[in-house]
Amino acid sequence: MELYYSFSILIVLAAVFSYLNGRFLKLPSTIGVMLIAMIASVILVITGNIFPKTFLAFSKLLEGIDFTEILMGAMLNFLLFAGAIHIHLSDLKEQRTPIVVFSTLSVILSTVLVGSLLYFIFPFVYKEIPFIYCLLFGALISPTDPVAVLGILKTAKVSRSLETKVAGESLFNDGVAVVVFAVLLQVAQNSEVELTASSVSWLLIKEAFGGLLGGLAIGWLVSKAMQKIDDYKVSVLLTLAAVMGGYLLAQAIHISGPLMMVASGLVIGNYGKKTAMSETTKDYLEKFWELLDEILNAILFLFIGFELLLIENLPSYWLVGLVGIGVVLLARYLSIWIPTKVIPFKNKFSTSTVKLLVWGGLRGGVSIALALSVEPGPYKNFILAITYIVVIFSILVQGLTIGKVAKKLEV
Repeated sequence: MELYYSFSILIVLAAVFSYLNGRFLKLPSTIGVMLIAMIASVILVITGNIFPKTFLAFSKLLEGIDFTEILMGAMLNFLLFAGAIHIHLSDLKEQRTPIVVFSTLSVILSTVLVGSLLYFIFPFVYKEIPFIYCLLFGALISPTDPVAVLGILKTAKVSRSLETKVAGESLFNDGVAVVVFAVLLQVAQNSEVELTASSVSWLLIKEAFGGLLGGLAIGWLVSKAMQKIDDYKVSVLLTLAAVMGGYLLAQAIHISGPLMMVASGLVIGNYGKKTAMSETTKDYLEKFWELLDEILNAILFLFIGFELLLIENLPSYWLVGLVGIGVVLLARYLSIWIPTKVIPFKNKFSTSTVKLLVWGGLRGGVSIALALSVEPGPYKNFILAITYIVVIFSILVQGLTIGKVAKKLEV
């Protein structure tokens, strides 16, 4: 009953904030909801002395919600599947090399660059932070989240190939980043753990390839089942089963759930739509997942806005937050620019394309969820605060200006 109570409040707030945004702010829905939630958080903090019971009750409500489990164990699976089911495989094949490189090599490169730069800079602006925790922050802040920016890119009329690069990279890099983060977290929180290159490589191969193969198998099985019965209600239920059952399977055999969702969504969204669905079923299925995607994103960005209430002494971290923003952007640029110079891509990347890929690489809920998953200790609040500052800058500043940047760069 308590869980129902909590979600009821979040749904009501998401609906009200979405209405206020659509009626007055007219910002992209996810950004508008998050901004209103942040303003509401500030008002709650300011009026906390006047209405202490209200402030404490709402803070207790947020603390009682396991955001990491809800996002990583439930919402992320639905969001990735919903994103993948709308991606055309032909576009993905055309951009397969940059997508694979940016979602794997660039994530690892960004993790190392962010961790190394911050390790050397922090003693001058804050205090010395162990290298493993700097790397941990690098891993959780490296995956991109283009949910808020894809619609803006479309209105800015950027090329379809660039849209596919941004979408494809984000779909696959979540799974890779989560694996890298899990390995580093194990080292950071258990000093007795000794991880060899072979054991880490095997973990990456098992998680990544296992997730992809499992997703392909689930997508194929669901598509075959759809061929036997053309009923949009049953088809929607089968896709829900693919997501929820797939996650349970991934947890049971320890493979990447996010990559499984992406692979199954791509198979059903391409092979399934082509061979097993009438136009009516296809229309209902697309609208169902589009609607579910919008609802979950509204709740996700609502929670990001309210996360402000759960971070202790956030204003005291403003300087390291600004440093973090600069380092993350620099690492993002280098992790994109270096592969374009070293790897012989079929199509050369212009300077404008690289800049837009950097500015369009938004950070979002995955980064915050990973930061929250760090066990309580001397560095958790620090990691959470700097992650929140980088994510908020990314969504509000980069997300709201990406359209203008795309037009200025004429990409």
